[in-house]
Amino acid sequence: MKHITDVTILNNGIAMPWFGIGTYKAEGEEVAKAVTAALELGYRSIDTAAVYGNEEEVGRAIASSGVSRDSLFVTTKVWNTDQGYDTTLKAFDLSSRKLGLEIIDLYLIHWPGQDKYKDTWRALERLYEEGRVRAIGVSNFQIHHLQELMKESSIVPAVNQVELHPRFIQKELHDFCKLQQIQIEAWAPLMKGRLQDNELLAEIAARHGKTVPQVILRWGLQNEIVIIPKSVTVSRIKENSEIFNFELSREELNAITGLDADERIGTNPDKLFF
Repeated sequence: MKHITDVTILNNGIAMPWFGIGTYKAEGEEVAKAVTAALELGYRSIDTAAVYGNEEEVGRAIASSGVSRDSLFVTTKVWNTDQGYDTTLKAFDLSSRKLGLEIIDLYLIHWPGQDKYKDTWRALERLYEEGRVRAIGVSNFQIHHLQELMKESSIVPAVNQVELHPRFIQKELHDFCKLQQIQIEAWAPLMKGRLQDNELLAEIAARHGKTVPQVILRWGLQNEIVIIPKSVTVSRIKENSEIFNFELSREELNAITGLDADERIGTNPDKLFF
């Protein structure tokens, strides 16, 4: 991965950038400015969700950017309270209108929950078959959720977006997804700044003349993880993107992977019920 626009090819042949901007908890003018800055810096992938409450602002930033729609990859997600077949189709219509986009590049089920995700997936399959989405996938799904889903569906998820960072590498899940040709994508790839003072990461960063966040993001890329770091600060958005002019050695990659402590900062999907 040598460039910000480099892509992975999903299991249905669609190209998805390895790198993008996340917009979790970014609202109003703040998120519009962040997306605008990201697009000016060469980002071509934007991740949002219905529950973030910012699809309209994201859509407005895309529309005013001057960047051709064909070169962009836009992801959004159906929220838990909208799960189910008919309600998912309605939720998609609303997200599509808010974003101002007839076709969404990637539509995800935000959380597996208990039992509605199979009906929700049927709705996603319909949207895909109708050409309203270019790829469909899931978020926060564990192996058993994926196995249950694939037993009764005709389409294998293209992406599984999960919490993943050096303290929580989810190796078993990552290996399973690779085997099933499901692209793993990391939310909170920087562990929300909690690794900033890690000595090992600081040492590796100094060696390369980079920052700790840049080293973490590079580790993700070299482990074939799609990454979507969130920031609303232009300088940080720029810093996060400057990870394509260096490479970590195999020894450095292994050392960073060795930081794994099964340390989750988000919700355990198996303990979220709705």
